[in-house]
Amino acid sequence: MTIVDDMDYEFRTARPEDTEAIEALDGSFTTRTIFHVAVTEDGFALQEIPVDPPIHKVFPAEYTDDGDGPATEEDPNSRTFLAVGTGGCLAGFVAVSYAPWNRRLAIEDLEVAPPHRGQGVGRALVGHVVEFARERGAEHIWLEVTNINAPAIHAYRRMGFTFCGLDTALYDGTPSSGEQALYMSMTCP
Repeated sequence: MTIVDDMDYEFRTARPEDTEAIEALDGSFTTRTIFHVAVTEDGFALQEIPVDPPIHKVFPAEYTDDGDGPATEEDPNSRTFLAVGTGGCLAGFVAVSYAPWNRRLAIEDLEVAPPHRGQGVGRALVGHVVEFARERGAEHIWLEVTNINAPAIHAYRRMGFTFCGLDTALYDGTPSSGEQALYMSMTCP
């Protein structure tokens, strides 16, 4: 059991029976700001701007469910870590995969249920990611986030991630069309 801001959470590797709770977790967010992306001759520039009314985004199930269930210890290069709160409710999870060819550990999905946000659960889950990355010999940890998810971007920056790339077309033809994918990474501590 790990203590996070005076609340008890159990952090563990996901098991097949956790699939339903992972799929049911509310990963939506609400934001009053977004990161406007301007493509420049030498790259891109970001400017945080207010939005009114606030944006509430719910991710469609197909974005987070690949049909395989959580990555367990059976696959040596993939893992899903859970934060389970008091009473056994799922507070959050992070799914990761390691690519040996470039020594990159990718965060595929990180979600914290709304009642548990701002309490250190995401940071603690990333701590488990860092530990797994070290075990695999990863050089860096990498993730993708939409430019409108300002709360997540701020959290990732506080954890040490920096911007490293942009894809303006990743979401074309999806319900997220018009958003841009920002890539962030950090050297494995």
